[in-house]
Amino acid sequence: MREHILNRIQEFTLPNGEIAIIPEEWFAQYEHLFQFAISKKELHLNKAHIGLLHEISEHTALTMSRKLQNLNNFESISRVEPPKEFNGSLRPYQEAGYNWFHFLQEYKFGGVLADDMGLGKTVQTLALLQKQKEDLKNTDYAKTSLLVLPTSLVYNWIKEAEKFAPKLRLLVHTGPNRFKDAYAFTHFDLVITTYGIVRSDEELFSKFFFNYIILDESQNIKNPTSKSFKSIKSLKSRHKLALSGTPIENSVSDIWSQMHFTNPGLLGSYSFFQKEFVIPIEKKKDEQTAKRLQAIIKPFVLRRTKAQVATELPPKTEQIIYCEMTEKQAERYETIKSEYRNALLEGAVNGKGSQIALLQGLTKLRQLANHPRMLDENFKDESGKFETVLQMLSSISDEGNKVLIFSQFVKHLELFKEYFDTKNIKYAYLDGATKNRAEAVREFKEDADTRIFLISIKAGGVGLNLTEADYVFILDPWWNPAVEQQAIDRSHRIGQKRNVFIYKFISKDTVEEKIVALQNRKMSIATSLITTEETFVKSLTQEDLQELLR
Repeated sequence: MREHILNRIQEFTLPNGEIAIIPEEWFAQYEHLFQFAISKKELHLNKAHIGLLHEISEHTALTMSRKLQNLNNFESISRVEPPKEFNGSLRPYQEAGYNWFHFLQEYKFGGVLADDMGLGKTVQTLALLQKQKEDLKNTDYAKTSLLVLPTSLVYNWIKEAEKFAPKLRLLVHTGPNRFKDAYAFTHFDLVITTYGIVRSDEELFSKFFFNYIILDESQNIKNPTSKSFKSIKSLKSRHKLALSGTPIENSVSDIWSQMHFTNPGLLGSYSFFQKEFVIPIEKKKDEQTAKRLQAIIKPFVLRRTKAQVATELPPKTEQIIYCEMTEKQAERYETIKSEYRNALLEGAVNGKGSQIALLQGLTKLRQLANHPRMLDENFKDESGKFETVLQMLSSISDEGNKVLIFSQFVKHLELFKEYFDTKNIKYAYLDGATKNRAEAVREFKEDADTRIFLISIKAGGVGLNLTEADYVFILDPWWNPAVEQQAIDRSHRIGQKRNVFIYKFISKDTVEEKIVALQNRKMSIATSLITTEETFVKSLTQEDLQELLR
């Protein structure tokens, strides 16, 4: 029967010599069952292919034990006590994700947590890691886990870990002075590193056996021929997890390498996957094949959208995203900072410090923190913040959500315009020079493909009602937090039925970080008196200035 099903031969010779015709639907129903069978002589499947059995069990008398039923019935996953030393509480859907991690652990599966951006994949993962620390305390099991992520996210993970799981011992394995001996990892609960470092330190990492290997933004390994994928595959651990808001970015084939990392063999070889799934789904729009692929991967991918968990979310969620500057950007920043620090502080000490010169210097530093091309068109390198924003934008627009992007620098917005134009990405644009404001607003509100609205704070801070947007990006911090609030209120106002996520992008180790600290210290001045940058700068003391340029 196997050969007939796989080769689509309808005539089957019975023992008495008669010819039976195999029904057409059998080919569709049972083909993958035979393709994924471990042995050619018997119908013996790997337990990871439970999804296939569940799919055909509706048509056969096949029964499965209750435990295996659990695999396709997420509602009955048992509840696991939250970790004792975890700061904060998980929302119900986050708790469900945390329980799902433990379910995967129990059955020795890997999984992909594919929640929408903003729903707290980091928090759910930190809860799991803290629980592992508590559970493995007096055991001989491997206790150290490895987290691999894009460089731009390292600092944000550290901040979140300090906030939610301060007892976790972290080793940030980046930079030129990183450890060269894998034994050092044993002293830590979590080693944080980047995809680039895993490529260069593959030999070091492959000598160590980890508890968990967790990939954040796991679409980074979507290309199975890439060096990143090959390096990651050489690593060894008891459990594997991948986190990604966009596990499928461009093609169905993106999911293969992430599944091959978490559950090797689940989708067969890459060439088999291309032939059996990618071509029928993408070229032939074959819905049956798409459903079958869904059945196979369903137990191992957990995805919740904002819309699904809306009732559990607060109306407005704010988060600071810390961005690492690139090496050349940081060099340029330090040079300018030193020039101004020397000139301005000497001047200020002698009572000659000009407010205008000070403002110019601070403005230059803020521009460099955004993108050095704002000051020097010939700057050839990238900007850490620019890359982080683009990365997050791709996650959001892939989900079909709309985003407002505010900056007080028109030049900064123009860099994004330039990029979107080269990539043929639709956007609406509004600055002080925009003649037809109403047209820009109408395009963003009514055109489903226009998901990005670039707005200069001075032009769009008031008078707009943009409740279509559920994400707000604030590209640079303002001296006056009230102005920031006005920008947020473009989206978060009466008529907004969605939950709004606000992300503030701050370049790490720059004047931007200091502005945020100053905002907090001077909140009373800001709320009562400050209307412009100039008045805020006038309120700065000598100590404030030294701090800003430190």
